[in-house]
Parts: sequence; structure tokens; C-alpha cells
Amino acid sequence: MYTILKHLKGDKVIWFIVVALSLFSMLAVYSSTGTLAFKQHAGSTEYYFIKHTTLLVLGFGLMYLAHLINYNYYSRIAQLMLYLAIPLLLFTLLFGNDVNQAKRWLTVPVINLSFQTSDLAKLALIMYVARVLSKKQHVIKSFERAFLPVSIPVMLVCMLIVPADLSTAAVLFFTCLILMFIGRVRVSHISLSLVVAALAFITFLTIASMTDYQGRMKTWQNRLENYVAGNTEDTYQMQQSKIAIANGGMLRVAPGKSVQRNFLPHPYSDFIYAIIIEEYGLLGGIIIMVLYLAFLYRAIKIFVRSPGAFGALLAVGLSIALVIQALMNMSVTVGILPVTGLTLPLVSMGGTSIWFTSLAIGIILSVSRYTEEQEIINSSPTETGAPVDDAAIAMF
Repeated sequence: MYTILKHLKGDKVIWFIVVALSLFSMLAVYSSTGTLAFKQHAGSTEYYFIKHTTLLVLGFGLMYLAHLINYNYYSRIAQLMLYLAIPLLLFTLLFGNDVNQAKRWLTVPVINLSFQTSDLAKLALIMYVARVLSKKQHVIKSFERAFLPVSIPVMLVCMLIVPADLSTAAVLFFTCLILMFIGRVRVSHISLSLVVAALAFITFLTIASMTDYQGRMKTWQNRLENYVAGNTEDTYQMQQSKIAIANGGMLRVAPGKSVQRNFLPHPYSDFIYAIIIEEYGLLGGIIIMVLYLAFLYRAIKIFVRSPGAFGALLAVGLSIALVIQALMNMSVTVGILPVTGLTLPLVSMGGTSIWFTSLAIGIILSVSRYTEEQEIINSSPTETGAPVDDAAIAMF
């Protein structure tokens, strides 16, 4: 154990949280997919468990590699990723795989691997916003020199995601607004972003309602109407989710004994939190929530301690996006929010989404690792080297 910890740099609490969430994930995925795997794979109940565990292990590998790289290099990588993500989003919108009237997926030729381009865009945009805000701190109050360079990519990326995935676009947009606020952008400019985004969304709805592109609009409308009218009991998903939560009670230790996994749609992804509560009780659900909040708290500590603006904004931006998504997923499960389709990061069964989440956490750990190393250097009387500031990456 000591040998393993010696090679894991950065915030050890975050490493612990990641391991704890992954263990919960493995148990919940095995329980929620057992029946499905038995029916689809000749009586084998372990098929999806093995697949999911493999994805988690590969995700850990990506996380480890990402945390070894000096976070300053991610400034340039963010720019390249955004230049790649925007045309991929457009291509997905036009020619992506159509699943449930939404084109979110692209299939990589030869290896036949599907991934959501919005996952790549989300990671790229947050990294890019952190890059621009850190470089524009000397003119951060300027509308032309600071606000426009950071807001235009945010609007463009979010509008390309909206038609197929409104919830992801909303999480990404508000994460960027929070990051802009932390980065000292004028509140009046941020308010302008909200107004422009609202007008753009209304325009999109108007145009879509006048054309044949109404598939996702009907889904959004039905979900919102049911939520506003308080008809969550009339929606099959919410009804089964509430039954699962009621079965769990306050404290229950019954791994693998979920009943609602046989009735709840997507018990291994969108509603996996309900399965966790059913099998481990409300206490198990609280533990999951506390782990995410602890993750955010540790990321905020990294933000406070980071010697450079880019690292600080990078760590807090990626962590806010992850935790907001987690809280929204849990809120949907218990009926606080309408159904969104967002998964529970690192817990829900997934494919490439686990890898993008792992990369994001690896980048946060890279900031933590670099910050700790600089603190050791600065506190050592035998070292004379000065810490490298964000300006050092300008050559890249």
C-alpha cells in the first residue's frame, strides 16, 4: 500500500474519494446489470461488470498519466482540444448516431468505439476558459479584450450541444459563468451573457418549432410540464425511482438485492443513485453526496493554494462541472428536478465518459501535485529556484 501511495502525487483525499466512488460504482453496476447481462449474454451475469471494471481501470491509468504532466502544458492542449471539439460537435449534429431522437454520438472507424463529442467539448471548453481568464487578468474588466474572447467560445460550444443535450449544455454554460465570476469578469458582462444565451435559446426554439426538428423539443416539453404540474408520480421513471428509495429506508445493507433494477429504466446509468439508496439505505446515498462535496472542498483548497491563476481556475472549474452534474443527477433521482439524462460521474456505467471524467480529475491532481512541489521548494532553505508562473507557458 505504501509503495502505491508513493507513486500517487497530489491530493491524497481526492485519490481516496475517487477509489471510494469507483468501489460504489462497481457494486451498483454489478447489481443493476445482473438481470440484463443474464438475458443478453447466455446466462453470464458478470458481462457488464467486467466491461465496466475494465473501463474504470483504464480510466485510472489515464488519470495517473494526466496527473504526471505539469498542468501548465494543459494551457496549450486546451486550445488544440477546442479547435478539434468545435468541428466534431458540428459533424455530430449533422451526421452523428441518432439515439432517442438525439445525435450525441460519433463512432470512431476501425476500432468501432463510440463517444459523446460533448464530453470532449466540455473538458476542452473549461480548460480553454481557464486559459483565457488567466492570460487576461491585466485587462479582465475590458469588454473587448477579455469578455468577448472568453464568452464567444462558450456561446458557440453550448449552442452546438443544446439541440441534442440541453442538460449538458446548461451545466457547461453555468460552470463557465461561475468560472468567469471567480476570474473577476464584470458582473454586468456575465449578466449580458445570460441575456444573450436566453435570446439565442428562444430563437432556437422558435426556428425548431417551425421546422421538422422537434424531436427533443417534445421530450423537453413533456418533462417540464410533468415537473411543473407536479405529476412526477405519473411518470414511470420517477415512480420506480421513488419505490426504490422507499425500499432502502434509512439504513439497509443489501448489496445485490435490488428489486427495482428489474423495473427502473436505466438503473445502471441515469438512475443508479436510486439503486444505491435501495441497497444501502438513505445513509448510503448521503455518503455518496458527501464524497462529491468533499471532492469540491478539496478542489477549492487547491484553488486557494495554487501559485498561478491558470492552475487555480483549471482545478476549480473542472471540479465545479463534475459536482454540479452529480448533484443534478441525485436531484433528479429524488424528484427535486425534472429528468435530465445526466449520469452520476464515476459511478454510472459508461464508456468513454468515464475516461473524460478521469482525465479531468487527473488534471486537477496535476495542479495539486505541482502546488505541493512548489510549496516544498519555497519552504526549503537549500533551494534557490523560483516557482514557475503561468507566464512561463507563453512560449507554448
